[in-house]
Amino acid sequence: MSYRVTVVCLGNICRSPIGEAVLRERVAAAGLADRVEVDSAGTGDWHLGHPADPRALAVLDAAGYAHDHVARQIAPHWMDGIDLLLAMDTANYRDLARVLPDGADRPELRMMRAFDPALAGCPEPSADLDVPDPYYGGPEGFDEVLHMIEQAADGLV
Repeated sequence: MSYRVTVVCLGNICRSPIGEAVLRERVAAAGLADRVEVDSAGTGDWHLGHPADPRALAVLDAAGYAHDHVARQIAPHWMDGIDLLLAMDTANYRDLARVLPDGADRPELRMMRAFDPALAGCPEPSADLDVPDPYYGGPEGFDEVLHMIEQAADGLV
């Protein structure tokens, strides 16, 4: 039986597709691809059906990550099959906490950067663990996001 991880940001076109691609590669490199599934989603519906932001795709391409992405919005009925939700920032964390079901089968909700060894001990949720949304900035913001996610993905795997 697979362990399912869903990486979540706001619109599912910048941070979470980067998180999905990086984490999927790290899982595969660790020999866990047959046991761990990785996907992503957004809390909002603005970009449903769209590809990832071209700047996110460019940073993934430059770093050699495989990607194939269509934006989706997370829905409460998905929760049944998810083991771990990784929120990119405190707003995403709060939005996810509101739709989590009660009971033993509820997914674990964590912040992505909580797994960065350099940030060990930060309480969750915390703005210190936010992966900033690069959407309104330039390409350098996407590079920063990639670096943050790589550090966290290494710690998680």
